[in-house]
Amino acid sequence: MSIANWPESERPREKLINQGAFSLSDAELLAIFLRTGVKGKSAVDLSRDLLQNFGSLRALLESPQKQFCSACGLGLAKYVQLQAVLEMSRRYLQSGLEKGNALENPQQVRDFLSSRMRHQSREVFACLFLDNKHRVICFEELFWGTINASAVYPREVISKALQHNAAAVILAHNHPSGVAEPSMADRQITSKLQQLLEGVEVRVLDHMVVGDREVISFAERGLLLS
Repeated sequence: MSIANWPESERPREKLINQGAFSLSDAELLAIFLRTGVKGKSAVDLSRDLLQNFGSLRALLESPQKQFCSACGLGLAKYVQLQAVLEMSRRYLQSGLEKGNALENPQQVRDFLSSRMRHQSREVFACLFLDNKHRVICFEELFWGTINASAVYPREVISKALQHNAAAVILAHNHPSGVAEPSMADRQITSKLQQLLEGVEVRVLDHMVVGDREVISFAERGLLLS
């Protein structure tokens, strides 16, 4: 049966309009994105098959172009649309940060960093540079490493902070393993950067470690130098 013949309360689009996007399942959200199914399958049925084949919605969204395009019902046009949607969501999260004090909404910072760094297959070290009112000046990825570690050069971090005339910074890096728990090396580089940046009057407000399911804050853990 075509989705158009389903009861209105069960149709994904009508359900979203009447109950909100949060009420939809992963398959229903994906079906709205796909718009149409394939011969013998509605968009919802196709979405369920895709989620089963990829393993999860996240795995589908982060799949390489070749793998994504080879799946039934997808293709290059859908891949391009999806990348545009993902980039719009990242820019939306960043614009929210730029409007106010980053410290007043730590969850917003977490969401933004997760959207930018969680999918990386290698370790990336980045900085959110802030002005004296803790508003975001810019976000920059500075160093890239292997899956186990990244080489962080304090001189480069200091140079970028001065270049942006930043008064404060939030350090961030991801753990490709998915486990966000800070390592001893993470603590050591944080202490070193905090001491050196304070020497040029730039405060380290936090260091956030991005894992698969969580983002751990050094500040909340009491791991920053007092």
